[in-house]
Amino acid sequence: MHGLLDRLTSLPAGWVYAAVGLLVFAEDALFVGFLLPGETAAIIGGVTASTGHTNLAMMIVLVVVAAIAGDSVGYEIGHRYGVRVLDVRPLARRRERLDRAREFLARRGGPAVFLGRFVAFLRATMPFLAGTAHMRYRTFLAYNAAGGLVWGVAVVLLGYAAGVSYQTVARRFGEITAIVVAVLVIAGIIGYRIRKARHQRRADSPQ
Repeated sequence: MHGLLDRLTSLPAGWVYAAVGLLVFAEDALFVGFLLPGETAAIIGGVTASTGHTNLAMMIVLVVVAAIAGDSVGYEIGHRYGVRVLDVRPLARRRERLDRAREFLARRGGPAVFLGRFVAFLRATMPFLAGTAHMRYRTFLAYNAAGGLVWGVAVVLLGYAAGVSYQTVARRFGEITAIVVAVLVIAGIIGYRIRKARHQRRADSPQ
């Protein structure tokens, strides 16, 4: 992590803001979330703020605005082009999950837009699906803005707290101990995601 922080903080702050904002925006507007979740970029933005390289308040505002704007573009793509976009290969391979997301949207309406912000797959697809369903934009925007605000503040602060914690461990116990802590945390996250993926596969498999 120390090497990553060094590389990030060696970049001009403007570049860091631009990269984080573009990735958060593109996740929902262009389905980039299938390759690189905007959540990761937002957390990294919070980490750079913990070092003082970027401003925390500015990073939060940037992430929130980028999230809301990206969702609005995703909604517009769905509204204009509809289900034809679902034939694109990356989406066609995920048709079953998309169908479940559409059912969730049909059941929950606006709250599905809000809740979708906190699930990686839904975050990348829910705005588009809301557009294809011709949800009123006023309704979509209200739930989208609420979700973007809560999510944006939370993930940037999470990155900020992680960065501060790492620096504290590094100062008090040395670089090696800090790296061990970082590896353990990453291993725990990977283990959690593997268990979650296995559970999802069992739920998706026919009974």
